[in-house]
Amino acid sequence: MTVETVSLNRSHGGTQGVYKHASRETKTEMTFSVFVPPHQDNARLPVVWYLSGLTCTHANVMEKGEFRRACAELGLIFVAPDTSPRGEGVPGDPAGAYDFGLGAGFYVDATQAPFAHHYRMWSYVTEELPELIAGHFPVDVKRQSILGHSMGGHGALTIALRYPDRYRAASAFSPVVAPSQVPWGIKALGGYLGEARDAWRKHDTNAAIELYQQYLATGGSESPQHAVASERLRRLRGERALPKRMDGK
Repeated sequence: MTVETVSLNRSHGGTQGVYKHASRETKTEMTFSVFVPPHQDNARLPVVWYLSGLTCTHANVMEKGEFRRACAELGLIFVAPDTSPRGEGVPGDPAGAYDFGLGAGFYVDATQAPFAHHYRMWSYVTEELPELIAGHFPVDVKRQSILGHSMGGHGALTIALRYPDRYRAASAFSPVVAPSQVPWGIKALGGYLGEARDAWRKHDTNAAIELYQQYLATGGSESPQHAVASERLRRLRGERALPKRMDGK
């Protein structure tokens, strides 16, 4: 997978880069930023994934959120993707609104026309971009965390719940945790995924936690992922313990 360097700048002894590539998922050119801290040759570093909110690009946190000093001190790679596909032929909101379409991909794989062809941000963030980062940067894939703001907080939490064995930590600033219960969340999920609300559940943090509870209560406890999933749920719900079954048995 070819990656083109857009810019490189030195910061806190590390390198802040902006890159672009042709995405197989979105069928567009995608831009992302990566900060790589100072490190020894052949070192493999933990990686932090940051998902931005509505109207943002990779540049918002890179230019306005000074994370580089902390990342340099702690030895963390920091990755910030875009929030949607962009470019010629990529549809936006029919009325030009900010909360749907361009800059508002909601980290889902759209199934509805005309968005399904390009709006595949779930697969881009969880599959394609991690593969690309692992192939081009000195990351330790066993040490990952994910966080986000607003719409990005929604993405970070739903992704972390789906992949509890992938991330050491998940956090969010002012996240959208119940998009299926608010007007613009209903607009986004309905527009991308259709009117069948069952398809929305994995992209709604509250519903995703419910699904995990059902999973753990109906045999999921025998899975190798049980301990990780249980601990993730305890942290998200602020509880001391999660019973093996919903009835406490």
